Amino acid sequence: MNPAPSASSSAIDLRPRAPTAVVAMGGHAFIQPGERGTYDDHARNARMICTELITLVERGYNLVLTHGNGPQVGELLQRMEMTRDLQPPLPLDMLVAQTEGSLGYLLQRALLNELRPRHIDRFVVTMITQVLVDPEDPAFDRPSKPVGPFFSQQEAERCRDHFGWVIGEDIGRGWRRRVPSPRPQQIVQRDMIREAAQAGNIVIAAGGGGIPVAMSSDPDTEDYVGIEAVIDKDLTSGVLASDVDADLLVILTAVDGVYLDFGKPQQRRLGAVTMAECRAYIEDEQFPMGSMGPKVAAIYEFLLRKKGRRGLITDAAHLRESLDGLAGTHFIGTI
Repeated sequence: MNPAPSASSSAIDLRPRAPTAVVAMGGHAFIQPGERGTYDDHARNARMICTELITLVERGYNLVLTHGNGPQVGELLQRMEMTRDLQPPLPLDMLVAQTEGSLGYLLQRALLNELRPRHIDRFVVTMITQVLVDPEDPAFDRPSKPVGPFFSQQEAERCRDHFGWVIGEDIGRGWRRRVPSPRPQQIVQRDMIREAAQAGNIVIAAGGGGIPVAMSSDPDTEDYVGIEAVIDKDLTSGVLASDVDADLLVILTAVDGVYLDFGKPQQRRLGAVTMAECRAYIEDEQFPMGSMGPKVAAIYEFLLRKKGRRGLITDAAHLRESLDGLAGTHFIGTI
């Protein structure tokens, strides 16, 4: 694959070097258990998350924030299927772009409302972000990314038969639609995101893993074309963290850290993990690809690309404690 041209022509340092943190949060963070996922639910939870995230700004970090969109893009897909006879359908890359804008707006507004009473003078910008993928990625032959709400098996099979969905079970949680999830290759707007963050602005980028695009197969053009897929937001966050030369990659999830033998009586949380230990745990298949696997892989690959970086997996409630080394799972970039 040819490297993508940068969406920015300059790459100058705009402020004295401050550490940069990339924080990835899941799309389910906007909807707490028992909630319907209304607008008010999304807005309230965005504010709660940003109350925790602001501690990174207070500690002097340049901040880049990414987020998932599984529930939200799944809902848009469902609405589109239900209105296909009334409205022209939209491709999946367009729906990803819509969630980048809507969820980015909620986070942007919440962050501004947290900055103002603290008299912290920073701008917040949401960057609609394209991510290059390989159109020959084998993921297109094996749709695996769960999106949208959970269904009973009977409901999911009805949607499969009626709408042509690929479905799969999340053990113990229910059935969901599955779509292709190719690996991210490169962030198109990488320079713009890096420069905005280094200037001290808070950047919300690569929402939902970013909009999947590829270079046109037409040899006479260099056009980007949209791809029907949803990229894993953790893997994209790892690539983005490298592209912006981040010092710290934080992945916020539903649990307070990474556990070995998760869900079993002998489960135990990992505190500090070296690269060698992390690789051994991955090879031992300790981290399922449907949950913790992509998160650990994203941090491992981020640390592998450059020495001196750090990774952290925790939940929003323990972020402050984790930054002090009192909670969470810490990944150390040494072999």
